[in-house]
Amino acid sequence: MACTESDYTYLRELVLAQSANLIDPSRNALFDTRLTPIARMAGAANLEDFVNILKAERPVHLHRAVAEAMTINETSFFRDLKPFEMLREVILPRLIEQRRSERRLRLWSAASSTGQEAYSLAMLIAEYFPSLAGWDVKIIGTDISRQVVDYARKGRYRRLEVNRGLPARMLLKYMHREGEEWEVSAAIRAMCEFHCANLCAPLPGLPVFDLVLLRNVLLYFPQEDRRAVFQHVYRHMGRGGYLVLGNAEQAEDSTNLFDVEFASQSYFYRPAGKGEVAKTV
Repeated sequence: MACTESDYTYLRELVLAQSANLIDPSRNALFDTRLTPIARMAGAANLEDFVNILKAERPVHLHRAVAEAMTINETSFFRDLKPFEMLREVILPRLIEQRRSERRLRLWSAASSTGQEAYSLAMLIAEYFPSLAGWDVKIIGTDISRQVVDYARKGRYRRLEVNRGLPARMLLKYMHREGEEWEVSAAIRAMCEFHCANLCAPLPGLPVFDLVLLRNVLLYFPQEDRRAVFQHVYRHMGRGGYLVLGNAEQAEDSTNLFDVEFASQSYFYRPAGKGEVAKTV
């Protein structure tokens, strides 16, 4: 039996409560595609029966599974070239200068999905900033979905995935083939770690970051949750830090915690009240 409109409304509200992911009613068909396998594993005959289980028994693990299944996990290596050009030409050189005495960088790929963004950043650093080989550099990727975090930790990608955005020379230099898959090299993987985290909730255990990539995720959050995300991100940014959003996202629409700056035909944000680190000579 097909779901009723009230069933879809219930599912949208469940996902919103669990993950702050706001799903438009025009995309109801996604529930049929993504939740049918979970419904079968839960013993439901169809999606309508599955919704009744969710409503009656309120099983926490199934509510979580629904939210994870509906989370947008679209990503690719070096997705959108301009931000990576800005990182290479402007942001990373500035951070290297600012942190030269500490020789330590902490970079955050928030909403990291299956890990391509974090590994792209690691490859960028290895390729263009070899002097950082002697630094303490860690890239931390977080995502609300345990499934995609586990995928990212493995560092193994199908041919279709590596063909999306990864230059051939970097593929051959920083990955090696394992059967029908490509595996990220040990040196690149050593720079990255991945954890489960909900951006709308407090984020204990995370360090203070020099750079935060929060790209192409806020589009799916309602205004109130965007403000909460920016507050959590702000708390985890150090002096002289940088925030990079997606091309269609703006911090000033939701918060006054960040100041915008333009560079290299793109833009980034600086946490207000957390000025430049004093340069040593």
